[in-house]
Amino acid sequence: MAHSAEKRREARKAYIYERLTIPAVALKVGVPAATIRRWKRAAKQAGDDWDAARAAVMLSGEGLEAVVSTVVEEFVLQFHAALEMLKREDIAPDERVKLMAQLSDAFNKMVGAAGRVAPKISQLSVALDVLRRLGEYIREHHPDEAETFLAILEPFGEQLAEAYG
Repeated sequence: MAHSAEKRREARKAYIYERLTIPAVALKVGVPAATIRRWKRAAKQAGDDWDAARAAVMLSGEGLEAVVSTVVEEFVLQFHAALEMLKREDIAPDERVKLMAQLSDAFNKMVGAAGRVAPKISQLSVALDVLRRLGEYIREHHPDEAETFLAILEPFGEQLAEAYG
């Protein structure tokens, strides 16, 4: 079924200016997600990159710091999902602490880089560096305490985000 040019413009607007996901755009405009993806691909081939336009709108409207905050927020969600997976998996305590330290290191590096771009995030970066160092210390000196550390880390991380986020 052919859709009107108006539907295509409506989809583009929802994707770029409202920052909806493709499935959400599809629901909003009443067009299948596959069609939205096809429109987006065709537009890019024609020189209208919806993702570049979306990023430009975000930068111009909210500034770089808001964009960096969004990226950090997305990373935190992934970090949290990985921690949840570590809770469910049958992993030896010393291996669990090692994996947690690796996650914390990746998180710290990402937040550190974000802090250099958006200085307000620097305080959170320092707090996360402290957590990373604590994780390393526990891994080296108290591997049997990995479960306790994991149980404490998650709610404390939420407090850090409230305090510095």
